[in-house]
Order: sequence, then structure tokens, then C-alpha cells
Amino acid sequence: MPLMQDLSRDLPDTERYRRLLQGLRALVPSDATALLRLDGDTLVPLAVDGLSSDTLGRRFRVGEHPRFAQLLSQTGPTRFASDSDLPDPYDGLVTGLAGHLEVHDCLGCPLVIGGRPWGLLTLDALDPARFDGVDMASLQAFISLAAATVSVVERIDALERSGEEERRRAEAYRQASGQASGPGHREMVGSSAVHKRLLEEIAIVAASDLTVLVTGETGVGKELVANAIHALSPRAGKPLISLNCAALPDTLVESELFGHVRGAFSGASSDRGGKFELADGGTLFLDEVGELSLAVQAKLLRVLQNGQLQRIGSDREHAVDVRLVAATNRDLAEEVREGRFRADFYHRLSVYPLVVPPLRERARDVLLLAGYFLEENRWRLGLQSLRLSADAQAALLAYRWPGNVRELEHLIGRSALKALASHRERPRILTLHAGDFGLSDASPPGTEPASVPPRDEGTQDFRSTVTSFERTVLFDALARHDRNWASAARELGMDRANLNRLAKRLGLK
Repeated sequence: MPLMQDLSRDLPDTERYRRLLQGLRALVPSDATALLRLDGDTLVPLAVDGLSSDTLGRRFRVGEHPRFAQLLSQTGPTRFASDSDLPDPYDGLVTGLAGHLEVHDCLGCPLVIGGRPWGLLTLDALDPARFDGVDMASLQAFISLAAATVSVVERIDALERSGEEERRRAEAYRQASGQASGPGHREMVGSSAVHKRLLEEIAIVAASDLTVLVTGETGVGKELVANAIHALSPRAGKPLISLNCAALPDTLVESELFGHVRGAFSGASSDRGGKFELADGGTLFLDEVGELSLAVQAKLLRVLQNGQLQRIGSDREHAVDVRLVAATNRDLAEEVREGRFRADFYHRLSVYPLVVPPLRERARDVLLLAGYFLEENRWRLGLQSLRLSADAQAALLAYRWPGNVRELEHLIGRSALKALASHRERPRILTLHAGDFGLSDASPPGTEPASVPPRDEGTQDFRSTVTSFERTVLFDALARHDRNWASAARELGMDRANLNRLAKRLGLK
């Protein structure tokens, strides 16, 4: 059995999981399968087959999905009746079948490792009788093999991370890379090559005590990077204190940073410690550091050099032990040349510069992030399912995102609310279309759209519908393998030459 052979092979985690789902679909023919890991009270998709790309970015809180809760409460496979009134979390997410939004046959089983639930394997079909002939004994045997597969991954990871301290850091890295979720929690979701490189760089610099300057365009998630650096650092058990330097006038910034004593200025009715003292032993994150005045920069430089500060109105010095992480969307080197930023302070800040890539450079991460925000808004609006149509996905991929991840978050929330308001009766499944986004004229002039498969406009006949579906499947496979044609051909079960011919016919090569 190929999966048995895979247990002894050195394979990336994603490839192991992909092969696992392929084996499951070979054993039990279905329209969609998924592997989900349980993190706290949330299920995180690690691999999907037959579900839309944005599913990997979604986070399913078990308490909000009774089917998942029921599956986790069992010890073996569970099949739901086709007329079950429990909402299915995959409704509207099965790919290539836009006209059939609701799943009718659902089967799942918990994966148990070390006596504790690790996650779920799920199978779904649009035919309500698809799983009538499933051999539950064979399925249970496969589930045991699946548990062995994920156990191998866990053990390999554990061998690479020996010691309690390393395990703690690995957990922090897992959270930073989008493998944990919870109410109010923000994740660094993504699987693109540039995103993975960013996570690797974060892990490297976090282990040191160097000052980090995080740069990037507005809305790329610089604060999330600062949070990840702190979570991975030896200071993770100490406070992370943040200050938005652009949100306060110069007269208050010094007080916020260094504190003040009673009577130091009008309104100073008592002694008050500043952000540096609050962050003692931990990390201080200064957002929009490029907005600080030259005078404040000079005082900050002195604190960074000798670890001593004075509260406003006091001659007494306080010793502080703080790791500084700063962020800006400005070109500070240019600001130094223009005389608006101190050169010595700039060099002190940029001991380790870290650039966060814009969303337009992160390939199909936009769909994973869209899935994350779609699931948030589905819960907020009380919907059974909130999904993207094919043209909506294409529109998101083609847009240049001048406002980056923050713009995407706001767009999804605003569009979902407007689309819901346009329905006289509340829908069970709400589908967002390209027209709901209004992005066609919003791209900045002079920019090129991202590479996406062309699509037919208007009403499609059978032939054009099939062509569009082939194009989407091939495009998705190439994206999953970073445009490695040989890997995509293996996934699709095609000869490399035939795949090249198909790609040329579809206009993808």
C-alpha cells in the first residue's frame, strides 16, 4: 500500500497529507475530503481535496459546528443521515459543482494519537447514497493508518526539536504560522513561498535579542510580525507592550514612553510609569516609529544605548531591560537623507531589518486569507455558509491590493453585509460574486493584474463550462506546487507531456 511505503520516506508534511487524502478518496469515492487538526477548541484544515482553496484559510470553532462536535465525541467513523438537520460546514465549498451548494452525504472519523483526539478526517458527497456501500471495517483500518501517518509527522517534528525550551518555541512558531485560533486571535495565514520565508526569518531573529525594524506597506500585518517575534523569543513569558507613535501628539509621546511624576505638567496628578517600565523584561513594540519627532528620537536613543530612563519631571534614573521591535511604512533611509530622521537612531533601530511582503506578491495566499475572513463573517452574521463564486475568486486574485491584508479584511466584511442586505429573505448559503466587491475600476493605474486563468464572460455553454473547469483545476494544482509542472502532473495523474499540451490549449502556457 503506497501509504505504508510513505511512512518510511522523507516527505514534506504537506505531501504526506496530500497523499493521505488521495488514498482516502481511492478507498471511499467522494466529492471532497479534508484533514483537520484540533487546536484547542478550533479545527484547522491542513489539507483538502475537492474543496475550494479558501477552505485552508478557514478556522472552524467546534462549538459553532455541531457535526464536527459530534464527530469528535465518537471513537469510530460516523455517517450523518442525508436528511440530518445539522448544518454542514462544507456547504457551498465543494469545487466544480457551483449549482449544487449543499452536501448530502457526510462521513467522518476522529484521529486519536496518544489517547487524545488529534483531529478529523472527513468525506463528503453530493449524492445522498454515495456512502451506502462503504466497508466501515476497511475505513477504520485506513483511519488507523492515517493516525500513524500524522504520528510520524509529529515524531519527526519532535526529534527536530529536543528539550522543553525548544518545544515551547515550536508551539509559539506553530501559532505564529497560523496553526492556532481562538476568539480575538489573529493569525499569520499563508502558504506562499515568500510567506514561508518570512516565518523562517522571524524564527531566526526571535531567538536573539536584537532590535528589529519591521518595514512594509500599510496593512501588510507588521503588528502580527511583532507579536510572532515576541512569542518565539525567550521573553515570551514577559509582557509585550505596544504603542502607536502616530496616535499621540509629541507632548504625550514622552509621557507614554518614559512616564512622569506628579506635578511634572498640567494634569499629572500622580506618578505614572511609561511603556518602557511596563515592558521591563519583555518586548516594546513601537508602531509607526517614523512619526516620532527628532527630540523624542534622541531620548529613545539614549535609553537604548544605556538601558536607563528618567520619568518626566524626575532626576532619578530607572534601569530597564527591554527588547525593541519597531515598525514603519516609511523609507527611513530616505527620511534620514531628508533630515527628518536621526541617522544614529535609524542605525540603532535597523540592527535586523525585516521586510513584510505586500499581498500582491503572495500569490494565492489571498484566497486563504479570504477564507479566514469569510469564516469570521459567517459567524458574525449568523450564516450557515459564506462562500466565494469562481468569478469572485478570480477578481480577488487579479486585484493589486494597495491596502494589503487590511483592505481584504474590510472588503470581505463590507461585501458580505451588503450582499446579505440585498436578500429579502435570509439565505442559508450566501455567495459573494465579483460584482459584490466593486474592484474592476479600483486597481491603481499602471499596475498589471496577477496571473489568473482567463474565464468566459456571460452565459456559458457546456463546452466552455468544461474548459473553464479544466483551467481552474490545472491552475489550482500549479499554485499548490509553486508552478512545478512535474509535481502538478503527478497530482493530477497525468503524463508531463499531456499536461503541457493541455496547458497550451487552455492558454496557461
